[in-house]
Amino acid sequence: MINKTYKIINNKFSRFSKFIFFIRYLFGIFFVAIILFIITPHFFNYKNKDEVIKNYLYQIYGINIKKIDSIKYSSLPTPHLKINNVISNLYLDDIELNITNLKIYPKILSIYNYNNFNLRKIKIENSNLNLNFEDFKLLRKNIFTSRNNIIFDNLSLDIKEDKTNIIKLKEIEFKNFGLKKNIIRGKVFNQKFKINLDDKLRNFKFKLLSSGIFAKLNITEINETSSTKGYIDGKVLSSSFKLDFLHDKSSIKINNFFFRDKSLSFDSKGSLKLLPYFHIILESEIKDIDLNLITDLNIKKILNYKDLIKRINAENIIIFNSKKFRGPQINSFNFKSNLAYGRLKVEKNIKIIDNAFICKSDIDLLEKFPVLNFNCSINSEDKKKLLKLFKINYKPKNEILNIYIKGNINVLNNKINFNKIETDNYQATKDDLKFFKTTFENTLFDKDFTNIFDLSKLRNFIIEIM
Repeated sequence: MINKTYKIINNKFSRFSKFIFFIRYLFGIFFVAIILFIITPHFFNYKNKDEVIKNYLYQIYGINIKKIDSIKYSSLPTPHLKINNVISNLYLDDIELNITNLKIYPKILSIYNYNNFNLRKIKIENSNLNLNFEDFKLLRKNIFTSRNNIIFDNLSLDIKEDKTNIIKLKEIEFKNFGLKKNIIRGKVFNQKFKINLDDKLRNFKFKLLSSGIFAKLNITEINETSSTKGYIDGKVLSSSFKLDFLHDKSSIKINNFFFRDKSLSFDSKGSLKLLPYFHIILESEIKDIDLNLITDLNIKKILNYKDLIKRINAENIIIFNSKKFRGPQINSFNFKSNLAYGRLKVEKNIKIIDNAFICKSDIDLLEKFPVLNFNCSINSEDKKKLLKLFKINYKPKNEILNIYIKGNINVLNNKINFNKIETDNYQATKDDLKFFKTTFENTLFDKDFTNIFDLSKLRNFIIEIM
């Protein structure tokens, strides 16, 4: 009985073992077949298939390839074709796209069947894209909202307007599918940034990482033939701002622009002209200001951004009308500036009680050691009231005083030269000008350029020359 039971069990186990051994060989054959399926394309000649690939990339992705170096197959991490050193155009002939590595990922059967060639996705690595500002709508339609999967890795984007560089973005990473869909990362002015887009591309969230700068852009109306309306609001550290904009083909109009900070508050309006060249025009009204902002400016640090300065063309008008200015009682302040190709021209007109301070100046900010040329005048109906501003006692009343000063300042070397100093009844001699120069540099230029606006030091200087 025991032997019979043992034979039944043994026979059943034997049949099970044979089935397991059969499955093992089947899995082995299947595994070898997969390996051969993946490896075999290494031996194909893809030079004969490049026209098929080019036509597909142009029709589906809009990449018009002009020249390539080579096409190679790689099986890891997933099967794909690697196209090296691609010279191409994107959608239009004037949008240049040069790619170091273009990886295309065919659907599994397309590796063998080029008559029905299809891709799952493409990955563009180490590329340069030159784009005119007006072509953004085309980029938006064909990449951001495209159903064809695309990845950009280390893209450099040059944005131009009429062949003039506006801005350059570097090390851009972007994909239009998956969990990280419509998230753009990169660098601008050597600072890392992140942009989040919604699916309809109506809301943009921009963050300059590690800087405290954040902004949201909301598009409220899009007219495909002419204009785009919307608003932007954001923060810069502890400051907040908001503006309405209207963008057409040639300009961006700015309305209801307000900026609020504990040290500075102003309202502004103006425009950014894009054609025929980039130009900023703004008119601002100061609501509140802390004059320490002027003395806290780091002129040397600002002048380090010469590449940015030479690209800015801007006209600004700044006005202020109030009884108090957190210091001396300023009745009005009018400031006009014009910056073009690095040369800054400024006109200032300040009225304090019965005193008018008028000054014209110009400076080339692109020079290694910028020199500020100035021509200023001080017109006072009452000399006593003028000196009282600097806490200097003066007894005679109602004396009219007109002072005219002309010279130049080396803003980095803390040097000043007076070419002319005169009043209605006095004209400084060469020796007098040298004396004023020495006294000015010793009294006001002990640190840097912004210290010349220190009221206590101005008081000491006036006492020295009186």
